[in-house]
Amino acid sequence: MHISLLLMEQIIQLFLMIFMGFVIVKARLLKSEDSRVLSVIVLYLIVPCVIINAFQVDYTKDTVQGLLIALAASVLTQIVLLIVISVFGKLIHLNEVEVASIYYSNSGNLIVPIVTFILGKEWVLYGCVFMSVQLVFLWTHCKKIISREASYDWKKIVLNINMISIVIGVILFFTRIHLPSDINSTLSAVGSMIGPASMIVTGMLFAGMNLKKIFTNKRVYFVSFLRLVIVPVIALILIKCSQLSTFSSNGNKLMLIVFLAIITPSASTVTQMCQVYGNDSQYASAINVVTTLFAIVSMPAMVILFQMIV
Repeated sequence: MHISLLLMEQIIQLFLMIFMGFVIVKARLLKSEDSRVLSVIVLYLIVPCVIINAFQVDYTKDTVQGLLIALAASVLTQIVLLIVISVFGKLIHLNEVEVASIYYSNSGNLIVPIVTFILGKEWVLYGCVFMSVQLVFLWTHCKKIISREASYDWKKIVLNINMISIVIGVILFFTRIHLPSDINSTLSAVGSMIGPASMIVTGMLFAGMNLKKIFTNKRVYFVSFLRLVIVPVIALILIKCSQLSTFSSNGNKLMLIVFLAIITPSASTVTQMCQVYGNDSQYASAINVVTTLFAIVSMPAMVILFQMIV
């Protein structure tokens, strides 16, 4: 119950950041479309800083074991969930924005502040493992469906700054190379903006929408239910059946971190990609805002369920 209350506090803070973005547009200080610039900064500058900085930890046997367990859980849940959502999406005719919003969690923006707040900064690394796995899917599967490209451009994927950052982070960790303190401090400072910047983007987009149209759209609530209830329940079943928590004395904490990453609201990165690649960014933002609002209740409830089952 303690973790659930801490979660609720953190999500309320993030929702207030969305409100700030909403206010600066309504006050006519900026236009809703100005958020595209901030989206590019988040995708191509802030996220890479978060990834590299997270891997700047001491190499130990326990750390490596934890990384492998978190990696196994992340890959297992992501692959199975992608298959389930893709098949289900075709059956009920979900469009590409809905599929991406249901499948992709807001782990990139929320897992760092949430894990730091609940478990401590030393556990953020394991959350970044899930982030790294999801980034691979984001820049392959998500980019393809959102941009409506006919095929994958593997050169662009491999040379994407986020993918390069993952490789750099892993190499630095396993070679036990620590960057100079000034560089590390800079990466940490820039990376700490990920939550506020992403939430402000969402709020700015939200300010340019027809609020009545959003909150009377039953489809948004249906997508939110799938994102916040069905996906977490499937993930919880996978985590329980995998028995990965038994491979380490910290197994339950590692599984909780992966689970926290999965049960977050829909990814604001989907909104940012819709902006960059010309898809329906307003609909993606509406789903992001509604799921963030309901996550104040759904995330603590899912954590309680996790503690009861795992």
